[in-house]
Amino acid sequence: MASNKNKFGFDISLGRQINYDANNRNIAEYLFDKEPSMRRCIECGGCSATCTTAGFTTFSLRELMILIKRGETDEVYMNLKKCMLCGKCTLVCPRGVNTRNIIVLAKKAFQKSDEYAI
Repeated sequence: MASNKNKFGFDISLGRQINYDANNRNIAEYLFDKEPSMRRCIECGGCSATCTTAGFTTFSLRELMILIKRGETDEVYMNLKKCMLCGKCTLVCPRGVNTRNIIVLAKKAFQKSDEYAI
């Protein structure tokens, strides 16, 4: 009887692994270059807690920041247009991240990207 357990007594489910090498991090690198404050983001969720759009939709700036850094941009592209650019997230950020500018730059990056061209 073959066991699927490793020497620690558990296995990592393949569905829960993130393959960073397969992800396209071009948009993340573009944003890091154009808005250096993005590197200070610790994904605390303060931006999402105050977001007007998040109260009415499934939009979460915190989640978008995580996905951008991972290079998982397909979901970011679909949710980016939900942001109303009200700026509440920028006001409450404890690290001083210019989240509003990141959204604007991300929209520009997707417009310039050949992969997401209309």
